[in-house]
Amino acid sequence: MAPITVVEGRRLALSNLEKVLYPATGFTKGEVLHYYATVAEVLLPHLRDRAVSFLRYPDGPEGQVFFTKNVPPGTPDWVTTAEVPRVEGPSRMVLVQDLPSLMWSANLVTEFHAHQWLVDTPDEADRIVFDLDPGAPASIVQCCEVALWLRERLARDGLETYAKTSGSKGLHLLAAVRGASSERVSEYAKALAVEAEKAMPRLALHRMTRSLRPGKVFVDWSQNAARKTTATPYTLRARPEPTVSAPVTWDEIEECRSPGRLDFQAVDIAPRIQDYGDLLAPLLDTEAAGSLP
Repeated sequence: MAPITVVEGRRLALSNLEKVLYPATGFTKGEVLHYYATVAEVLLPHLRDRAVSFLRYPDGPEGQVFFTKNVPPGTPDWVTTAEVPRVEGPSRMVLVQDLPSLMWSANLVTEFHAHQWLVDTPDEADRIVFDLDPGAPASIVQCCEVALWLRERLARDGLETYAKTSGSKGLHLLAAVRGASSERVSEYAKALAVEAEKAMPRLALHRMTRSLRPGKVFVDWSQNAARKTTATPYTLRARPEPTVSAPVTWDEIEECRSPGRLDFQAVDIAPRIQDYGDLLAPLLDTEAAGSLP
């Protein structure tokens, strides 16, 4: 039987702690759980009150990988859940509201993905997101060029932009918004992606068409759709190494000259939090959120 751990009064059976999940580095499940416990203070505010879907990889990234959107079987009754709207009808999803539910979720071995809206206000988006995805031989270096253009363009509309690595190959740009539906935010994001392509035709692309992708940065605006989710800040990713979707500064983006410059793994994050705090904390300030033009 898995050892029982008590987290803030909740009993958790944390299993297979010695299991190696990332063979490239020997990073174990126990280290995954330790990582999430270490970053909980900055991660939880970005999860709280958002319906969470899990990308699970219980045997490591090279094993079976699958999405879990509905409440998983065996979910403890103390884990908060909420009914959320879906095109095919409402469904019940998990809310990660506190440290015990975070550790229970992490024990399933997951990436955390969330919508751009809160469960209490599903008809109103509170974030806009752009997923900058490079097509080889383009890399995160080219993503940074596009990011700087988008930052300036969003600023002209009164929106302050923040950035994080995707934890894979690209960058995510986020801004806090208010007073708009997911549909309206999607329309605005698409318009800016089209504008980026016109401004940087050799670099940016607003369509997903595979044949057009090599050497360019796909400005994915579609994750603003109400049904879509995006990898949350500080989540581990199901990659060969324990990479993290890590907040980054604009100075780091401006200075990025090589593809590995913005690669961050689990061991890098605690020192960054100590140095910078949560670089995405302003996204949580509802009074500072901007309105779409």
